[in-house]
Amino acid sequence: MAGPPPDPRRRRLRVGAVLLVVLLVLAGAGVLLLSRGPDEVSDPSVEFADGDGTGTTTQRAPEDAEDRYDDGADWPVYGGNPQRTRYLPFAGPEPIRPPFQERWGATGRVLLEFPPVLCGRRIYSLRNDGLLRAVERRTGKVAWTKRIGSLAASAPACGAGRVYATVLRRNRFVKGGEAVALRTSNGHRVWRVRLAGRTESSPLLTADRVIFGTEDGDVLALRRSSGRVLWRYRAGAPVKAAVALDGDALYVGDYAGTMHSIWLRTGRRRWTRDLGGRLYSTPAVAYGRVFVGNVDGSVAAIGERSGRVAWRRRTKGFVYSAPAVAPVAGRGPTVFIGSYGGNLYAYDARTGRSRWTKALGGRVSGGITVVGDLVMYANLGRRTLGIRRAGDGALLYSHRSGAFDPGISDGRRLYIDTYTSVYHLVPPRQVRRDEESFRNAARRRRG
Repeated sequence: MAGPPPDPRRRRLRVGAVLLVVLLVLAGAGVLLLSRGPDEVSDPSVEFADGDGTGTTTQRAPEDAEDRYDDGADWPVYGGNPQRTRYLPFAGPEPIRPPFQERWGATGRVLLEFPPVLCGRRIYSLRNDGLLRAVERRTGKVAWTKRIGSLAASAPACGAGRVYATVLRRNRFVKGGEAVALRTSNGHRVWRVRLAGRTESSPLLTADRVIFGTEDGDVLALRRSSGRVLWRYRAGAPVKAAVALDGDALYVGDYAGTMHSIWLRTGRRRWTRDLGGRLYSTPAVAYGRVFVGNVDGSVAAIGERSGRVAWRRRTKGFVYSAPAVAPVAGRGPTVFIGSYGGNLYAYDARTGRSRWTKALGGRVSGGITVVGDLVMYANLGRRTLGIRRAGDGALLYSHRSGAFDPGISDGRRLYIDTYTSVYHLVPPRQVRRDEESFRNAARRRRG
């Protein structure tokens, strides 16, 4: 005898329960995918240029051969060179090594989010309150200061007797930013260009142009002599990063996750590549590739010519950090970058394979700097600054204070950037050489 017909309400409940379980499983999978970040990519067919592909840092003939602080070893733009590789070889008779003597400190109480630049006998740093300072390299004395805005978050650039800077707000009454050119001798303004929107993009210098991005989604090329706008490229999303240059092409990411390649002469689009996420990281161009960090928690390498993704690696935490790219003895071309998860990474520039990873704790927000075989980084979470060996990541030195960016070098000495101050660190042997040179020069001047 047949039983009673099934209760349709119970069937609906069973179906609903099954659907709920399926939805929970899918939601869990979604959370897992989000926590893992984007898929990793590896495409060995993407172009890679062997040889020394880390760009060049401007070298001048010294104005005074007897002054060791006018040695021609400039660091004129954020990243050290147009390719923004943040790498400089050792320039002295031996490698820079701790212990260090702290020769001077240009101290303050206002945030220094970005590092200084170096031209000739002075370094130039831009505070977050819009005050630009010129500091003597040998003594740390402030040569001049100039208020160029009320809010800033970028590094200046210097060359040919001028220093260039961009600001988020030109004063507290307006929302627009500004680009300015000043004389390096006295800080007097040569020109300024008022912008409708804000800019925190550290300027790039070419022979005749100043190039930077804006939060309105533009990349602007201004004439260095006058500030006249030569071309305007529409990225379509805020451009917060600095623009990198290699050959006749520019590279920059936007806050919609798109990497742009732009022709330098015309400002026209060369190619674009959608990476997803958001790109705050300033790209580094080396070995025929563009390396960049992503707020989605990844690091990518893109073919400079083709725009194809060569590799992408997931990191612990999102990546604001600007990568450094350097040749490492016995290891080859290496990419160094930090993440908000508190890790410092070293990747094979060709394959993206990990060379080493160091868990630092805290978080790494700013860029990485490599001087010879020293990897410099700042830990914003721990408020410290560290230097590690490029080959294996071994810790060599730790400074009592650090924040966003570790600083720069002239190849013989270090100029480190802490939360509010710049300190000059010099190995003892280099201190003795500098002092002897200064005494000899003083005797010659006295006759």
